[in-house]
Amino acid sequence: MAKPPISTAARIVGERVRECRHEAGLSQEKLAELAGVHWTFVSQVERGLRNFNLHNLLKFADGLGVNPARLVDGLRSPKDGE
Repeated sequence: MAKPPISTAARIVGERVRECRHEAGLSQEKLAELAGVHWTFVSQVERGLRNFNLHNLLKFADGLGVNPARLVDGLRSPKDGE
């Protein structure tokens, strides 16, 4: 059984990472290489299972060739239980 995302915000960021990765024609492995992270981390972020920090956000955006704002624009702080 698949684990649920840790929050709505994590799910949305993960969806945006996946969308940008697909638009760039990158595999998870290639994005991981470009971002300097392990490919399993990319997978976990895309599924909303990891809460990543500012430095990783910047690494992902750089690897994807997008402005970091594209990944977080409009997100709200998670509320308790969300």
